[in-house]
Amino acid sequence: MNLNEFVLKTNQLSEKSIANTIQLLQDGATIPFIARYRKELTGNLDEVQITAIRDTIKKFEECIQRQKSICKVIEEQNKLSTELQDTILKTFDLTLLEDIYLPFKQKRVTRGEKAKKLGLEPLAKIIMSQKGGNPMQLATSFVKNGIENEEDAIQGAKDIMAEWMNENIHLRTRLRNLFNRKSVVNTRIMKGKSLEGEKYKDYFEFSEGITKIPSHRFLAIYRGEREGILSLKVQPEKDEAIELVERFFVKDKDKCGQVVKETCKEAYTRLLSSSLENELINEAKIKADKDAIRVFATNLKQLLLAAPLGAKRILAIDPGFRTGCKIVCLDEKGELLFNTTIFPHAPQNERDKSAAKLSQLVQMYKIEAIAIGDGTAGRETENLIRKVKFDRDLNVYIVREDGASIYSASAIARKEFPDFDVTVRGAVSIGRRLMDPLSELVKIDPKSIGVGQYQHEVDQKTLKNSLDDVVISAVNKVGVDLNIASPYLLQYVSGLGPGIAENIVKYRNEVGLFKNREELKKVKSLGNKAFEQCAGFLRVTDGENPLDNSAVHPESYHLVQEIAKKTETSIVDLIGNEKLLNTLKPSDFPFADTFTFEDVLHELKKPTRDPRQKARVFEFDTTLKTIADVKIGMKIPGIVTNVTDFGAFVNIGIKENGLIHKSHLSDAYVSDPSQFISIHEHVCVEVMEIDVERKRIGLKKIKN
Repeated sequence: MNLNEFVLKTNQLSEKSIANTIQLLQDGATIPFIARYRKELTGNLDEVQITAIRDTIKKFEECIQRQKSICKVIEEQNKLSTELQDTILKTFDLTLLEDIYLPFKQKRVTRGEKAKKLGLEPLAKIIMSQKGGNPMQLATSFVKNGIENEEDAIQGAKDIMAEWMNENIHLRTRLRNLFNRKSVVNTRIMKGKSLEGEKYKDYFEFSEGITKIPSHRFLAIYRGEREGILSLKVQPEKDEAIELVERFFVKDKDKCGQVVKETCKEAYTRLLSSSLENELINEAKIKADKDAIRVFATNLKQLLLAAPLGAKRILAIDPGFRTGCKIVCLDEKGELLFNTTIFPHAPQNERDKSAAKLSQLVQMYKIEAIAIGDGTAGRETENLIRKVKFDRDLNVYIVREDGASIYSASAIARKEFPDFDVTVRGAVSIGRRLMDPLSELVKIDPKSIGVGQYQHEVDQKTLKNSLDDVVISAVNKVGVDLNIASPYLLQYVSGLGPGIAENIVKYRNEVGLFKNREELKKVKSLGNKAFEQCAGFLRVTDGENPLDNSAVHPESYHLVQEIAKKTETSIVDLIGNEKLLNTLKPSDFPFADTFTFEDVLHELKKPTRDPRQKARVFEFDTTLKTIADVKIGMKIPGIVTNVTDFGAFVNIGIKENGLIHKSHLSDAYVSDPSQFISIHEHVCVEVMEIDVERKRIGLKKIKN
């Protein structure tokens, strides 16, 4: 099986689309570039489909590498026949490859190996054949070389047969099917761990079928087992499994058949059950990881594409009680103009002095909006701000501050603000998040942003790769202003990376602002291939060519020129002229690919349109201060802070977030909560239940 056949078998797409996509990926094209600018070759595949093809290529390469590794080991044992090699090279299932490799795998000396060294393999073959005879009599001639009696000889033969059964590919396949269909997840509390494991109380005595258990529940159990709080068993009914093994090997009811039957039970209990259980747990973990990472990725993308306020002068506040509220004033580009600290809350309670200072700063720095971090003292600070009399109307925004402290202590923050401490950097990050969440959040490890579920339990390499894909997708979806973007944002642009991003900023600092996209070719290390990949995603505002501030790729500029020529208008007058553009048809430009023509027309109609929505002001219910103020039946506003497989967490303006269980998201059946609610969504909720002791609030989403 070659690569194209493997990908075609795994992905239900056209052969041509797959072949062309594989070639593009192998030629170094990025996923955003392929999805946006090579639709004619892929048949208009989206990023999800292209990513699936890329990941399938990796699986193929893993299989090829494992095949080679297995063949090498077996060949070193002088056991690699032509037939066996052919079987290995035709197997592209990693689980089956391991089954084939099992008899040749280097392992510690087993009971079966010891029995073979004592010369008991012939006896095992005779008994296993079940062609008659009394096992005790057959064993008599093997009582030698340290074997004291017939019982020991028969036990040794059973040890050998048990390993044969364990290594039988066909049996393992059937048992694996049974495990996958009928295994039950059973958990128990470990002795003496009740107090320590209180948060796992729901799983102290728990049972659920492997096919029904949700991923988030399995990950919780998996973590509890790793922490030594829970014991975990995942197996089918023992008798049914042993019966399956017996049907596979027992051929007769005579005495040899009886020994084989006993061996079947031993083989399953001692070898097969634990091996297949570990395999099943690993597979369940991989599936749960995949689901959890999918949730994390969905949430992260929503955060990255959150509504920006845009270029405004911002007063940002990182609120606090004892240590005060750190204040920063930022200009339209996010540059720090001024910083100070006020102490409006206990124990200082300098409310009047703080209000006067805020009013003064708003006037002095011509502030256009206020950003307040949503952490400790956030609500109290918001209440103060709304009572201050400013010289202008100002919108106040509550800004998610998860990860701001991580950024403030990072090397990136130290490089940006070497002369300021972490409190100032954190406040700057809050203000910049309001202006442009994407540009600021790319500076933070996605795992520190505070969304998703059980992120520390999932495979960290897979998580990182998935989240990197999300960041790259979001950055290229929005596009990047070449003349103001930080190197941390530029590095995620298609075809670039940390090195070239730094070179772009260095060129910008030394030579001046870019006048056009073509100038990118003067940047060190940015060759023709990198230019092809990145140019369409970089914007040059107020440059020499108006198309450079659009998503039209330079390779399609000639098409725009032909459109301008045919419509007898200039490119400048063509841009935004929807009435004129709507009169054009693909048939008028036969040299242009249909997908490219439609994309170019779409972009010319709205060339600088940001795909993100605009930031909206939100106000909490001012009557709520603590969980004690929350009553069943209340209908209150909230902001969604996290979405998981089991529901959505909502900030209702107090310390504790409420939970909308997925069954309360809609009147319809909800399988995937992310299809019904999203991060940062402003919702109206009804309080369904309150558990003050456990600090839990149950909510229901209602129509605004």
